[in-house]
Amino acid sequence: MVPHENERRADRPGGDEPPLDAYSRVVTAVARDLTPRVAALRVRHRRGEGAGSAVVFTGDGFLLTNAHVVGAASGGHAAFAGGGTGAFTVVGTDPLSDLAVVRAEGPVPDPVTLGDADALVVGQLVVAVGNPMGLAGSVTAGVVSALGRSLPTSQPTRTGTAVHVIEDVIQTDAALNPGNSGGALADAHGRVVGVNTAVAGIGLGLAVPVNATTRRIIDALIRDGRVRRAFLGLAAGPVPVPADLRERTGRSEALRVAEVVPGGPADRAGLRRGDLVLTAGGAPVTDAQSLQRLMFAEAIGRPLPITVLRNGAMVDVIAEPVELGAERA
Repeated sequence: MVPHENERRADRPGGDEPPLDAYSRVVTAVARDLTPRVAALRVRHRRGEGAGSAVVFTGDGFLLTNAHVVGAASGGHAAFAGGGTGAFTVVGTDPLSDLAVVRAEGPVPDPVTLGDADALVVGQLVVAVGNPMGLAGSVTAGVVSALGRSLPTSQPTRTGTAVHVIEDVIQTDAALNPGNSGGALADAHGRVVGVNTAVAGIGLGLAVPVNATTRRIIDALIRDGRVRRAFLGLAAGPVPVPADLRERTGRSEALRVAEVVPGGPADRAGLRRGDLVLTAGGAPVTDAQSLQRLMFAEAIGRPLPITVLRNGAMVDVIAEPVELGAERA
C-alpha cells in the first residue's frame, strides 16, 4: 500500500515539504508577483525594430531597462502581461552602466521592490522575468553563479567606437534569451536585485546589479536625463596585496594599475602602470567598484588624494578628475 503524501511528509523530521516543492513554491510566488510588473518593449530604430523588457519601479510610470534596448530612440511601445499597453518616452540612458529609464504615458501596475545586489552570495536562488523572443511573461530560475564579473561593451562615439567595461556584473545560470534584456532578476523574496543585460552563452547570463551605485544612476537619469561622470584616466584590476606588505599597509586587496591614459588626470598626477592603489579620497580601494563609485559629478574638478604602493614605498598623489566627454565614453 502506497502511503498518502501527508503520511510521507509526517515521516520526515519536522514534517518538512520536499525540497523541490519548496523550490517551486518560491519560484511561483516570485513569478506571480513580478510578471505583471515587467513590460515588453518595442522600439523602432534606424535599422529596424528592437525588443526588450522593462521593470516598473515607481507608481507614476517610470520603468527601468537597458540602454542598449532603447538605443538612440526617443520612445516606443510597452505591453504588460495583464493586458495594459501604451506608449512610452525615453527619459535618459547611461551606456556606461547599460541602464536606461523610460516613462509610460498611461497607467502602470504597482512597482516592484528594489533590493540590494551587494547582499547576494554565490549559489543563491534567483528568478528572471522578461519577454525573450517576444514571449511575454516568461520566467526562468537558477542561481547566482558568480559575482563581480566584468562585461566589455562597445559604444559609438564621434571618433569611432569605444570599448568600455561594465563592472560588478552578476552572473547567473537562469536561462536568458534575446528580449530578456531590461527584465528583472529577483531574489527569493521577489526583490529586484539585477537588470538582465546579456546572454554570454548557454547557462551564462549577466545582469547589472541593483545597489547604491545603481540608485544614484537612476536618480540622475530621472533628474537630468544623463549621468555626469568624472574621468580619472586609468584602468586597474583587483589583486591581493603581497603577504609581506599586508601588515604594513593594513590592506589585503588593492587595485593594480594596468594602464594610464597619456595626458589624463591620473597621468598628470604622476600615477604609473604597476602602481598598487590602496586608497582614494581617504577610502580603501579593494575593487574596481570602490573607485568607480567615486567617479560621479561631485568629483569633477575637485582634488582627489590617492595613495599607492610603488617599489615598496608609499606614494601620495593628488589627481583632479575631469568630466567624461562623449569622445571618451
